[in-house]
Amino acid sequence: MHVGELDARVAVITGAGRGIGREHALLFAAEGAKVVVNDLGGAADGAGSDKTAAQAVVDEIKAAGGEAVANGDDVTDPEGAARLIQTAIDTFGELHVLVNNAGILRDRLVVGMSDSDFDDVIRVHLRGHFLTLRAAAQYWRAAHKEGKTLSPSVINTASTSGLFGNPGRSNYGAAKSGIAAMTMIAQMELERYGVRLSAICPNARTRLTEQFLGEAGDGFDQDHPGNIAPFVGYLATEQCPIAGRVFYCHGGAVHLFQPWSLVDKIETDHRWTITELKKEAPRLGEREFELGRPW
Repeated sequence: MHVGELDARVAVITGAGRGIGREHALLFAAEGAKVVVNDLGGAADGAGSDKTAAQAVVDEIKAAGGEAVANGDDVTDPEGAARLIQTAIDTFGELHVLVNNAGILRDRLVVGMSDSDFDDVIRVHLRGHFLTLRAAAQYWRAAHKEGKTLSPSVINTASTSGLFGNPGRSNYGAAKSGIAAMTMIAQMELERYGVRLSAICPNARTRLTEQFLGEAGDGFDQDHPGNIAPFVGYLATEQCPIAGRVFYCHGGAVHLFQPWSLVDKIETDHRWTITELKKEAPRLGEREFELGRPW
């Protein structure tokens, strides 16, 4: 009998009806996890809803002998996020893993971005991550106080559009860099309850990125969304030692990000004058950064 790396782990995966989230759900189930497949089923820009996407993934998991349940709650609604976490507990008895993956795109330059273009992207990504994280963290805090050892794991989804920048995505980038920061801060707060948090910046072909990535060629498909799932699965394992880190994942490569750090300074022993700063400060704008871009 095959013993999976995630046997007996219960996982909630958001945005799991398609793309990267679907690949997460399929791999988790294949490795023995019991999966709550959450997807509102909206379009790439967040419009509409279709619960059949989540159910199709559940059907695929069950056909392969796995355990899963569909959930169509909106992660941007506090009650919906709470119901999503409760679905895992009511269906499978407890919760070990939360994978926040749900997202939308509304690409616009700043000068042409509407209020809703900005607000909706922040709401789905940043607020959606926060609300599910809060609901799960409240459950894990209570379980910890009761003496349960669950080894909880959270994997959030950030993006290089936030950490490196990407023209046309000030809304998306702001949300994704916020998710990276929230991940590291929540790790500081929740480690007392045994919770481990990390974030990934995935690069793969999905309906959100297919216009930028070409079709698969011969050999190893570097852009296949299934390439992201194994590292997320590893971060979700009970004994994984990694916490509080952010990674870029593409193809067969996993890169570790270094958080914001101080790299230079100017200093004086009195209050600066603008005249003095005109002389000393320009070099701060001339310094080049070693960003370690993987492309």
